[in-house]
Amino acid sequence: MATETAEPTFTVDELAARAGVTVRTIRFYSTRGLLPPPVIGARRVGHYGADHLSRLALIEELQHQGMTLAAIERYLEQLPEDLSAQDLAIHRALVASWAPESAEEVTRQELERRAGRPLTDQDVDRLAAMGVLDRRPGDPGSFRLDGGLLRLGVELLDVPIAHETILASRTVLLEHARAAAHDLTRLFRDEVWGPYRERESDADHVAAMKSLSAHMQPMVIQALVTAFQRSLREELRAAFDTGAQAEAR
Repeated sequence: MATETAEPTFTVDELAARAGVTVRTIRFYSTRGLLPPPVIGARRVGHYGADHLSRLALIEELQHQGMTLAAIERYLEQLPEDLSAQDLAIHRALVASWAPESAEEVTRQELERRAGRPLTDQDVDRLAAMGVLDRRPGDPGSFRLDGGLLRLGVELLDVPIAHETILASRTVLLEHARAAAHDLTRLFRDEVWGPYRERESDADHVAAMKSLSAHMQPMVIQALVTAFQRSLREELRAAFDTGAQAEAR
């Protein structure tokens, strides 16, 4: 009589070693609700499974993309409770495939060289407000730079826009971008991912979904940019037409 192969389990030390994190980190994530509790076995030893390992990998990917722990908590809370390790691996693949190029660690000297001009502290503050860079905690001479935004950010330094206006504009854009991303993710999960899981074997899920996501990405981004451009043009036209009519009275 054949016996079923039990899913491999790990102690907290083994899980930490496989995930490349410390035991303290695992316990911290558990207290924050980022990891489900282990199964308690003999001698009250906690046993972790492949889903814990996949969830740790997903958390690492989300942190790599710049998400705070609070944001990661909200992200994980929205995931279905019955996700398998394979499902979590697919999530990680999708996050990685849709993420922008990784940010770079640069010094102040390298930042100015890449910018092609000296930068004042006010310039650096404005670039940070635009999301071009982040200051490294405890190291005022080091920055985390998004190279893809640097050229545009430097050009905007000479535009007479108040620092507060830049911050307010970024807040508006981020809020609406998150809302669009949330709705698109839900649509992708319900209409694409769910049906795909039901009709295909799980052997090639990660590779297939990553490929599908990569093909969708240019289309979705272009659609968002086009819709935003049209909406902004219409809003600006309406705002300035209203202003011109008021001045003519």
